[in-house]
Amino acid sequence: MNAWCSTSKAAIVTTAVSAALVASMPLHATEGGIGRPITGQQVTPYAGVVPPTSDWIVTLTTIFYEGKLGASKTIPIAGTVTAGLDYNVVYVQANLIKTWGITAGGWNFASSIGVPVQYTNASSFNGILPNDHSTEFADLFFVPVIAGYHLTKTDHIAFSVQMYAPSGAYNENRLANAGQNTWTFIPTVSYTKLFPAQDVELSVNYGVNFYTTNNATDYHNAPLSVLDVLALKRFKGGWGVGVVGGWIQQLGDDTGGLADRLGGASGNSVGLGPIVTWAGKVGKTPVSAAFRWVNEVEAHKRPRGNAVQLSVSATFE
Repeated sequence: MNAWCSTSKAAIVTTAVSAALVASMPLHATEGGIGRPITGQQVTPYAGVVPPTSDWIVTLTTIFYEGKLGASKTIPIAGTVTAGLDYNVVYVQANLIKTWGITAGGWNFASSIGVPVQYTNASSFNGILPNDHSTEFADLFFVPVIAGYHLTKTDHIAFSVQMYAPSGAYNENRLANAGQNTWTFIPTVSYTKLFPAQDVELSVNYGVNFYTTNNATDYHNAPLSVLDVLALKRFKGGWGVGVVGGWIQQLGDDTGGLADRLGGASGNSVGLGPIVTWAGKVGKTPVSAAFRWVNEVEAHKRPRGNAVQLSVSATFE
């Protein structure tokens, strides 16, 4: 199996993550300051490629996110409204991906499930709420079907509905929650364009996060539009270097619970940073790795922060 094939299979499922994305300004974007997507973290190399082979792919992804909410910006959290929060989160997710080995009319298919653990350290630097930290299981992530179509030899597209189940630890009175107590459904489309002569890849991932109501607080998060773009140049020896960027835009206002008291808000954030990849073999096992750093260069009614991601994948036939 060549490096291209092993890397593409390891990257067919976008690793959407539960991590601390706090809202900002005098309004808010997500209850408790916790949102699922992190700016620039959802797209992967070969995001639009679903390979035709039948394999098992194990992926371990670790994301560190540090974000700040200024003292003049408020969010609904722990049953009250507070301002001035610092978040430090380490999110680790083990993913198991199965490619079906089925080709039907140019379509190929895969499935995925992810088990996440999250360390959260949240502090209210204006002293309204006590500091809090936890290490707990976060919400289970799964994708029943990823359907990929090969438009040409160099153009590939994939469709999926990613899902989060409210299975993680959650307490409505805590600052540091790993779970969100909501189902989340994320219709997603991914596209990959390859330029073989230059050994360059362009991948785009777009999804919309739809949340159910948090039945503990009667709070309903508005949908989030999430666009990520990746450009990568590969070199001999399996190395690649590129740039990754993301844009998160809230679509409408939150409703219910404390959202009615605050009046809702529509926030957005933009991030940009470098990415380094490697693909090769360890023994006879195809292995790939990717490291990225994304700085949120602009944020409106959302936090500004930094995220670092390390992802390692191994493919087994």
